[in-house]
Amino acid sequence: MARPGHLLLIFFSVFLALLPETTQLQPSQVWTLIKIQQLLNDPPMLSHWRHSTDFCGGVGGFMGPTGSAAVLCYGDTVTQLHIAGAPGSPPLPRNFSVGALVTTLSRLPDLKVLTLSSIGLWGPLPGKLGRLAALEIVNVSGNFLYGDIPRGMSRLAGLQTLVLDDNLLGGELPAWIGELPALAVLSLRNNTFRGAVPESVGRMPALRSLVLASNNLSGNLPDMSRLTNLQVIDAGGNSLGPAFPKLGRKVATVVLSRNRFGGGLPEALGSFYLLERLDVSWNRFVGPFTAALLSLPSIRFLSIAGNRFTGTLSDKTPCGDNLQFVDLSLNLLMGSVPSCLRSPDRKPGVVVLDSTNCLDDGDGSQRPSPFCQNQALAVGIVPGKEKKSIARHAGLVAGIVMAVLVAVSVVGFIVFLGVRKAAAMKGSKARTLATSEEESSSTGYPSKLLADARYISQTVKLGALGIPSYRSFSLVELEAATNNFENSYLLGQDSLGEMYRGRLGNGTPVTIRTLKIKRSQTTQSLNRHIDTISRLRHQNLVSALGHCFEYDIDDSTVTQLYIVFEYVQNGNLRSRISQGTEGCKLTWSQRISAAIGIAKGIQFLHGGIIPGIVGNDLRIINILLDQNHVAKIGSYNIPILAETMKSEVDKQNALTSSYF
Repeated sequence: MARPGHLLLIFFSVFLALLPETTQLQPSQVWTLIKIQQLLNDPPMLSHWRHSTDFCGGVGGFMGPTGSAAVLCYGDTVTQLHIAGAPGSPPLPRNFSVGALVTTLSRLPDLKVLTLSSIGLWGPLPGKLGRLAALEIVNVSGNFLYGDIPRGMSRLAGLQTLVLDDNLLGGELPAWIGELPALAVLSLRNNTFRGAVPESVGRMPALRSLVLASNNLSGNLPDMSRLTNLQVIDAGGNSLGPAFPKLGRKVATVVLSRNRFGGGLPEALGSFYLLERLDVSWNRFVGPFTAALLSLPSIRFLSIAGNRFTGTLSDKTPCGDNLQFVDLSLNLLMGSVPSCLRSPDRKPGVVVLDSTNCLDDGDGSQRPSPFCQNQALAVGIVPGKEKKSIARHAGLVAGIVMAVLVAVSVVGFIVFLGVRKAAAMKGSKARTLATSEEESSSTGYPSKLLADARYISQTVKLGALGIPSYRSFSLVELEAATNNFENSYLLGQDSLGEMYRGRLGNGTPVTIRTLKIKRSQTTQSLNRHIDTISRLRHQNLVSALGHCFEYDIDDSTVTQLYIVFEYVQNGNLRSRISQGTEGCKLTWSQRISAAIGIAKGIQFLHGGIIPGIVGNDLRIINILLDQNHVAKIGSYNIPILAETMKSEVDKQNALTSSYF
């Protein structure tokens, strides 16, 4: 793989070759370059330099196995000097003087870019670098420089990039470094800097990349939430912490591995929609793992290994389209690895590590569930409320089972006793269940108990046979499916948004529900709604297939939500019982099968997910039939739609959200 110095030389060579004519370099600057050659002990990449060399004509360039060199001019003066040796080059001889080298460089007054990497420089970094007032980019990585960063460099007001990686520099980071107004890239990787990162770093308006990895830094990182241009923060391999740093929402790379960060991950991470890489491995984090991180639209790399994250994972948790690497190993996670991370749903090339948790993998790499439960209690993660009595737990489960049985009885009479009577009985039942649900929610059941109840309710056969896996869609996919949301694809609209029909790239027909998201909608609420939507999947429901977020280009907030449903196109139950022609009417056995299917759908909505969904405005015209005459409930109370409608229509008595 070509080194950066070689790539730069190729670029410069092509650039110079396109110039129509050249200008001779000032004789004094020719002398300066020859002096630099001597001070660096005549390195191989400069062996062709002579007093007669046409440096501004591109002759000063060189690329070979021992290194590379390039000189760029503007008119008759040097503006860029690049000298890069082979990685691991030994120190220059004992008679070398880095101070003399910098003094000589100062005779190039228009020098803007200086690269002296891996050429064996040694000694303290001279403050005389501040004399090169035109400098914008400095790269002296891969040498043997030591001591502090000199105060003299604070005079470089135009400095945009400072790369000091792989040296022996140390001491504390100076506060003035945060006062360089144009500094956009600061990279200090693999040195011996110690102490705290100065607060002034959080006030660098141009900063885009901050690399502090592999030093001896300690304490909390400064507040960087106001750094609107920050894209990369790499502080791995220090002793930083315990507080997770405050960051802006446009950051793309966050590497905090092998530090002393503790507590839980901030909730705001779930709204970092531009985040591509998150590595918090080998720290002291505890508490629930935010599964929403897996479905961030830009996420490619996620590692939480070597912490004490807890929680119960669900196989229905969606994954982002760009996810390539996930490491969940060595935590206290329970439940099932999301299906999008397991074969056959896992995309080719995606790497997943999940050993040494308490997951239901069955491959021998997991701990027993009691271990994770006991460890969570030992570090105080699980609240005391989880020690509720078994009687209350059993009461909740019994209530769910009773709701299921009564729902089956009620809907089973739809065919036998007529639509109106069934609807009346259903309304009464819905009110009863709503009251029951309010009572159970007011008791404050902890999350683990509710998770157990969910597991028990799902042992009833409520499966989602034949339904594609839930996933996140890109806006490009949905635009292609609807011909850029053309009016001919519009099925209907209301105050909340529109409903479109469409066809995915694999030929699957879908219905797409749009919903405008208010800025008052919190990230926690949005993630909770998406988690609920991802579980609305049953063979007797018009099931959710996925979602898509549309973002504000300025602040990356979610402005629109698209929910993708199945498209069921074989008519509704009413038309197939009383209004269709004789040949299209359902037979008696088909009607009974439809009634049983509706009962199973209600059973799932009331007891198959926690919390249950009630008040579903069940009407015969909202029962749809697929090509196999399987009944599907097409109108049910999706919470995010109901909440939005509630704010729009002044708390109407019946808050329902329909498939159509």
